[in-house]
Amino acid sequence: MRARRRPRSKVIPARAPETPGGAGAGLAGAATWLWLAALFVGLALVVYRPALQGPFLSDDLHYVANNAYVHELTLENVAVILDPSGPTTLAIVNYSPVQLLVHTLAWEAFGSETRGHHVVNVVLHAVASVLLAALLASCGVPQLAAMLAGGLFLLHPANVEAVAWVSQLKTTLSLVLSLAALLAWRRRAALGSLLFTLALLAKATAAVALPVALLLDWTRRERVRWGWLGVWTLLFAAYAVAEFSTHQRSGAAEAVLYDSPFLLVRTMAALAGRYLVMAATGFGVSAFHEPEPVRSWLEPWWIFSLLALALLGWRVWVVARRREPELAWWVWALVSFAPVSQLFPFLYPMADRYLYFILPGLMGGALFAGREALCRALPAPTLRRRAERGLLVAALVVAALFGFRSYERAGLWRSNARLLADAAEHYPEGKAGLIQTARRAALLGDAAGAVSALRRANERGYNRFEQVALDPGWSSVRDAPAFQELVREMAGQWIERIRAKAVITQPERRMLARAHIARAEIEAAAEELRRAVELGGPYTEEIRSELRSVESALRAGHPERIRLVPQSS
Repeated sequence: MRARRRPRSKVIPARAPETPGGAGAGLAGAATWLWLAALFVGLALVVYRPALQGPFLSDDLHYVANNAYVHELTLENVAVILDPSGPTTLAIVNYSPVQLLVHTLAWEAFGSETRGHHVVNVVLHAVASVLLAALLASCGVPQLAAMLAGGLFLLHPANVEAVAWVSQLKTTLSLVLSLAALLAWRRRAALGSLLFTLALLAKATAAVALPVALLLDWTRRERVRWGWLGVWTLLFAAYAVAEFSTHQRSGAAEAVLYDSPFLLVRTMAALAGRYLVMAATGFGVSAFHEPEPVRSWLEPWWIFSLLALALLGWRVWVVARRREPELAWWVWALVSFAPVSQLFPFLYPMADRYLYFILPGLMGGALFAGREALCRALPAPTLRRRAERGLLVAALVVAALFGFRSYERAGLWRSNARLLADAAEHYPEGKAGLIQTARRAALLGDAAGAVSALRRANERGYNRFEQVALDPGWSSVRDAPAFQELVREMAGQWIERIRAKAVITQPERRMLARAHIARAEIEAAAEELRRAVELGGPYTEEIRSELRSVESALRAGHPERIRLVPQSS
């Protein structure tokens, strides 16, 4: 009788450790990422320590410090924040209610004490760095390399502006939510959709997650979930309608046109080149960039950018034909660059903070491309391991240099004067540089020189008539007729700008009144204050008090007694 054959035992291959993007990372894996998060938070707090005591600066004033709607968590204030046509949305020229709600929670916790607001942004930046590492690992990057990439992002000098500037919470928060959406996308599409929505409502740049989610599915050779992508598209379309409406109502949609399409193309390409150098080296960062339009075909930035973009285009074509995950990261960088590329021109064409969303795409693409180049150059495993150890040491050195540079730059956020000095150093013919020139002339009592430099700054977009009228630094030239005429002209520009808006909010009516006071048009100022009171809002009592002072001076026949004074809120 024939012996029965014993069934073969089924061989089950050992499973590779799951990454955080997987369907359920093990306890050890989760612990590793939690330890990394703790390390990144600690490092970020050390690197950004010089900025933690910094005051509210520039945009922080109308986003947070002087925005009464985020100073108290009430149903009425939340309703205003959620309204795409509400006064606080129009004031910040973007529909970003999630950002404003987080500012509200931060104000509830910390009030006007800026340290807490800074810490919130620093922690968000650390979380974004961990999530970036997790997403890279989920795409096949070795875990150590992914973590090093997250560390480089954490310490990169170009990110200091987005992290140290309180009002840029919208940028760090939106990236955290975008990365979380992409991590959830693979296994929990519904959760990913919710996170994508929140990311959009923090900052429009989160739209980059839509094409990246599509390409991650396609390049992983998984089923492309067209139904859920359709949901994301509808969510983005609904948000875009609200955002576009906000821009139209605020008047911010007016474009700054270039002389010709060729000038625009050259300038766009040169901006890309500048961002590439900043991303690769950390050099070129500055407070308030003001690069000149590229007027010559021989301009070095334009030529460099042309070559770099051609190389990038070739690489995108190669990995697209192979359907490799690297494609998603290059597209991430290109899509994030598009809104700030001057494709739709706007007044300030470049800023360190714009690189915050571009940099993850560049880092991911470079990691994949570099890994392939290393394997091709060193096919022998032993040589490749040695090279990888050398690259690890080099990455750690770069991270340390980035950290020192970021620590140095974080100190700029201790005062507005430091920011302006940094901008003037890098762009002496920009607004900040010209204002410094004007101040030096004012100190010497040279009214003509001060006015000349201020006029050139005004031509470049500087129109802060209140700063010019009230800053003690101008006291030696304030009585000069030419200086007073310049203040009136700047105030007139504000009046023209606000009156061009379809909807004028209560704070804007108040600003109109102040502009009329600067022009000695007291009757017109009183009328604007009356309209502001009629509109109602959180500033009504303060405005009513200002109105009583103006009307009292008018009744007494002494309108000249009404002068600009620093605004109380």
